[in-house]
Amino acid sequence: MRKIFSCTLLWLMVQSVAAQEFKLLPEGYFNCHGVDVMAFSDFYPEGHQGGVCVIMNGQRVATNGDIRLEATPGQWQPVPKQLNRSVEANTITTNLCYPDSSRHLTGFNPMVYPDYRFNYQVRVESQGKSIVVTVDLDKAIPEFLIGKAGFNMEFFPGRLFGKPWLMDKQSGIFPQQPNAPLATTKSNLLHTGDFFTGKGDRADEQHLKGKGYSPIVADDVIAEPYAVGRVFTSQPDDPYSRLTIESKTGDLKLYDGRMNHNNGWFVLRSEIKPGVTKNAVVWVITPNVVEGWRYKPVVQTSQVGYHTQQQKKAIIETDRRETSTAQATIVRVDADGEKVVKTIQPESWGQFLRYRYLTVDFSDIREPGLYQLRYADSKSSVFRIDDGVYDRGVWQPVIEYFLPVQMCHMRVNEKYRVWHDACHMDDARMAAVGNHFDGYVQKPGLSKYAAGDIVPGVNVGGWHDAGDFDLRVESQAGEAYILALTYEAFHPDIDATMIDQKRHLVEIHEADGKNDILQQVENGALTVVRSYQALGRLYRGIICNNLRQYVLLGDASAMTDGTIGNDDDRWIFTEDNPPRELSTAAQLAGTSRVLRGFNDELAKECLDIAAYIYKNTKVDERFKMLRLQGAVELYLTTGEKEYLDFIFDNQDMAIASINRSGWVMARLVQKLSSSKEKRAKRFVAAFRNALTGYKESLDKQVAETPYGVPYRPSIWGAGWDIQRFGFEYYFLADAFPDVFPKETVLNALNFILGCHPGSNNASFASGVGAKSATVAYGLNRADWSYIPGGVVSGTALIRPDFPELLEFPFLWQQVEYVLGGGSSHYMFLVLAAKHLLTRP
Repeated sequence: MRKIFSCTLLWLMVQSVAAQEFKLLPEGYFNCHGVDVMAFSDFYPEGHQGGVCVIMNGQRVATNGDIRLEATPGQWQPVPKQLNRSVEANTITTNLCYPDSSRHLTGFNPMVYPDYRFNYQVRVESQGKSIVVTVDLDKAIPEFLIGKAGFNMEFFPGRLFGKPWLMDKQSGIFPQQPNAPLATTKSNLLHTGDFFTGKGDRADEQHLKGKGYSPIVADDVIAEPYAVGRVFTSQPDDPYSRLTIESKTGDLKLYDGRMNHNNGWFVLRSEIKPGVTKNAVVWVITPNVVEGWRYKPVVQTSQVGYHTQQQKKAIIETDRRETSTAQATIVRVDADGEKVVKTIQPESWGQFLRYRYLTVDFSDIREPGLYQLRYADSKSSVFRIDDGVYDRGVWQPVIEYFLPVQMCHMRVNEKYRVWHDACHMDDARMAAVGNHFDGYVQKPGLSKYAAGDIVPGVNVGGWHDAGDFDLRVESQAGEAYILALTYEAFHPDIDATMIDQKRHLVEIHEADGKNDILQQVENGALTVVRSYQALGRLYRGIICNNLRQYVLLGDASAMTDGTIGNDDDRWIFTEDNPPRELSTAAQLAGTSRVLRGFNDELAKECLDIAAYIYKNTKVDERFKMLRLQGAVELYLTTGEKEYLDFIFDNQDMAIASINRSGWVMARLVQKLSSSKEKRAKRFVAAFRNALTGYKESLDKQVAETPYGVPYRPSIWGAGWDIQRFGFEYYFLADAFPDVFPKETVLNALNFILGCHPGSNNASFASGVGAKSATVAYGLNRADWSYIPGGVVSGTALIRPDFPELLEFPFLWQQVEYVLGGGSSHYMFLVLAAKHLLTRP
């Protein structure tokens, strides 16, 4: 009997140990209960997304485990090139190299690689309850990188402030702000490599470095490490977040990456020793595993609420291992307390990403009031059901706060507050030829002005492209166009802002007798038109001329001194980009329609420019569809036959590209539907016949997720894409309500307002709803603040399957504001919902 008992006990002990071991899942990452370790599934290291990544109990705690050439690199420092990745048995093996020549002094944001070319391999394997990371190099590091090259891992600071850490016998608390003393070293930029391949345009290295501090120099002044040792433990007091890392090959150092980059994270690293290639780095990563942990259900509803006649469907996100389903309850909250008004058995939708999803339909609850949905130990925010749910403080903050605050060449006041002083009045000087940054490139021969010449008359109108203060043509013309279509479709009445273009002054919450949406349309048109008139062609945009200005946080007026003709002036760029020129022509044509009767002169200028660009811009067959959009907008604006003839002559192309042009053509078809002209009737019939196949395609996209909209993020959050999808879908639903249901538009709106994947179910629209994104990547991000009406990029995907929306103001791919649709598409969706729910 004793022998049987001993054998049973031994078996149980073996099973318990096995339950604590990491296993490699079919999804391509390691898992043990609530802990996942990913290895190079993602590759966006400049955005704190890539390398070896640790997710503990639903929270990403550490990431970017990889070889870096500085102690605390930022977004401008060299990143490796991933060559290949393989998964087999219990090992993930990734081969990488430095440099990535395609990014050396060229590309969207040029980087400067030091003179060291090498390949390396990172092996990540499970060993019981630990993960072992081993790095082999193909050659030893050069002398100038000793103390620089090392294996880094970044820890998300937003959840660590005030939390403890241990390093051997040392201890500390993660601080709210980076603290001295400083350490100075010789910069890697003293050893720049010769890796430019001749492909693309070359950036000026000396200009990138600039004078004084430059964010492209990350290693000359850094913080001294908080601790040095061999074994590090983060959050030893929290069993759900405790993570221990041991280095077998050298000391670990804990750095604060925010000392030289405000958007930095805490960095744990070990330096690569001289002369070593094999086992250059060996780390043992041991996350604490809480056996039996399950993801707490997340109840996802609109943070604003629902119209009484609206379909009301909540999503419940649960652990994928859950097999049972509890009942959901709808609670009404009244002045004298609360009462359960309905109990519902949720329907199983199935698995999406890493979770199991349930849906709860409570559309039959129509009595106005305050409600809450509860499931197990989880609950939604309190939300409204009311006919007036979208009437106040939902779409208005976009036009009441966000767009006024973003206005360039203006002083923006809000009673006691100055959002920013009159800015960039010294715009602009002609850009130098070459690759700049943030996607700006100036080609030779595209301007009548020489580099450095003053380009007059462009210091008017425009909005700062939310986080970066630049004015891109697609953002400016695109924003004005969306606002124009908004006004045209719904004619919203709002006057809460005084805008004086002559005095360059904005007063928020002072009426001036003018419609605020039309004033904002005018503001976007002004920058595009005046720049066109100055240059004789469209501008690519206007942007600061150096990186120190580019990373400015705070008052936009501090970027330049306002005196035109000196070294701090912003640069204006041109480009030869026929597709963008045709898109802009269409946008200006649409803009001109709503400016008639408001600013007739500007309306005519918009239309003249649009017609000229349309007539004189040549594109190949790939982009001919853009000419169709231009023809539609010009016809709707002018009624001129030549534009309609072009559309009819290209009917086959228009129908074949219905998945891209359908929303544009829908407005034209509405206008032509009563026409007796044969070609018009033939076009309308062909378009309507094509809708069946198009609807089937859209239905497949919508069915991909439990949210009733396609969610396909890459690196950036997909919120803006979903808003655009809903915006375009509206025109189809409005024109063909018998084919395209209004619910898809409402689903897109609900997604933005809180019904989206992940544990953070905040509204993406800042200041809108019971819970919203009030820490965002805007001009006041250094204050961990927000701009009402700004709409963040939203829940991103940590590949392959982890949806994430962090409360961290410097993570642009999740919480950045943007112009050219980010907020205006959202405003459109709210007004569209009002219209669709109240029309006869």
